[in-house]
Amino acid sequence: MRTLRDISLAIMFAAIAATAAATVDTEALAKQNGAEFHWFPIQKTFILVDKADTLKFAVGLPYATSHGQTVELSRAPAIEGGHIVIDSADAAKFFKATPATEKPASSIAAKSSDAKVATSSSASKTSVAAKPATPKNETAGTREVRTIVIDPGHGGKDTGAQGKNSNEKDIVLSIGKLLKKELEKEGFNVKMTRDKDVFIELGQRANLANQWDGDLFISLHCNAIDATAERKKQIKGYHVYVLRAPESEEDKAIARRENKVATLYGEKNAKEELSPIEWFKLEARLEKYKQNSYMFTEEMLKAMDGGKIKRQSGGVGGAGFMVLVGALMPAVLFEIGFISNPEEEAYMVTSKAQEDIAARIAKAVSSYKDAVHSYRETLGR
Repeated sequence: MRTLRDISLAIMFAAIAATAAATVDTEALAKQNGAEFHWFPIQKTFILVDKADTLKFAVGLPYATSHGQTVELSRAPAIEGGHIVIDSADAAKFFKATPATEKPASSIAAKSSDAKVATSSSASKTSVAAKPATPKNETAGTREVRTIVIDPGHGGKDTGAQGKNSNEKDIVLSIGKLLKKELEKEGFNVKMTRDKDVFIELGQRANLANQWDGDLFISLHCNAIDATAERKKQIKGYHVYVLRAPESEEDKAIARRENKVATLYGEKNAKEELSPIEWFKLEARLEKYKQNSYMFTEEMLKAMDGGKIKRQSGGVGGAGFMVLVGALMPAVLFEIGFISNPEEEAYMVTSKAQEDIAARIAKAVSSYKDAVHSYRETLGR
């Protein structure tokens, strides 16, 4: 006669067997369906790629991205016995049921209606970006560069960083206006999120850029540190930032400072830092614009080199700047120099400096436009 302990053990082993049977080895699944499998151990993410789509997963997060949309999974991918596995029901959402010996013409199938519902539901609940007013006919970054959106940071009640004799909001507005004139001379259509001393919420800035169907978004700022007078004299230089997961505590701190305005003035859905799951959901959309953001960053470095303000470290960084999150186009945040540094502050407030900085940014924009045009020609566009 079976004891209660025997029955309990049987139930437990049955549950374990059922769980094991309900998971699929992702590497084997990709091979069976003619897709590529790539594992990124540091980030604990993996992708499955074929001609139809690129699926992205993260171990421990119950979401995937497909065609730039977030899809909710039955359960999070996991590492079991040295293999990366997903739920068999989740595998069925993306892959056609084909025998192992038969190679399908298109391995990653269109999502089922249930998956579409999950996608739209998840995106609507967790989206951290404002939607554009109208859909674009061609993704920004692959079309000709015509409309440039200049975003002078802060404004109005938000002074931004403060130097000994100036405010960040005033310096970046002056440079923004000069930049607009320079770009218009080159034939660009130029929009400014603000052209006077007014306060514009961070989320609204990106939304305006989307409504204007921008091809490039440039947010202008002045950097600052809270330190001793001697330390302030030592820390200086310009820095160009793109929207990506931060790689240093310094980049995180700068993003928190720039984002603090949103929480300070009670902006809806405001936060100083993005969570890992928000980064994961953003990455598929950012992939459309990431390469072009880096292209423009390279042109910025070339144009700024030789100027009075030198690079800080490598001159390039990345973090979760909320002003960039909603911009559906290549975008950068440019920290022109340190307003907390007496030497750089004294320089940035002069007309000569502002004209030079604006001219250098305009040169970078023109060079970027030429680079995109050349790339389009290679594609036969």
